[in-house]
Amino acid sequence: MDAVTDNLDLFVAGYWRSVTICLYALVGSLVWGTVLAMCRVSPVAPLRTFGSGYVLAVRNTPLTVMLFTTAFVLPQLGFNAPFFWLGVLGLVLYSSAFVCEAVRSGINAVPTGQSEAARAIGLTFGQSLRSVILPQALRTVVPPLGSVVIAMFKNSAVLGAFGVGGDLFSISNRLTSAQGYAVAPVLVGVLVGYLAITLPAGALLGVLERRVAILR
Repeated sequence: MDAVTDNLDLFVAGYWRSVTICLYALVGSLVWGTVLAMCRVSPVAPLRTFGSGYVLAVRNTPLTVMLFTTAFVLPQLGFNAPFFWLGVLGLVLYSSAFVCEAVRSGINAVPTGQSEAARAIGLTFGQSLRSVILPQALRTVVPPLGSVVIAMFKNSAVLGAFGVGGDLFSISNRLTSAQGYAVAPVLVGVLVGYLAITLPAGALLGVLERRVAILR
């Protein structure tokens, strides 16, 4: 395990870099995924078509293709940004489709009487969705949303192959390819690093799920 102990500072730096990627992608995916879910249940036909088409296309596209598009195609179209942000963007665009379906299932689980009551007191669709439907829907989608979040954290490892330097995946390539360390101990260090991200996240989501269940 000398590969880990001798390069512990690199693993720690890679861990925090991966945590940063996950946090940015988490916020972006929750925001964009919720917007997509609102589009999918909107009474405006073009918005429903856009939301359905986006989810259908992205859910049937491999993550590597999405990341390849954001990392290499977007710069050729004039959208220039560091690979870090291009990688995060690809992860957000991909994960938000799954967040959308989780949130939409929660919206559909809210009794129709809630929306009818909101309309009866004069609320618009947007107002009823924001003030009445979404607060109830988000409480019911914590378990499926938690699974999406954990999967997104694990998918963040793929970003290292697309030029996002400094994360755990990049550290493993650097140590095994450039410095000649054995693969097995390096991968053990990377595995521990990702477990240190996903296990606390899973525990936190479990606590949140129990609290939400009590509120319901």
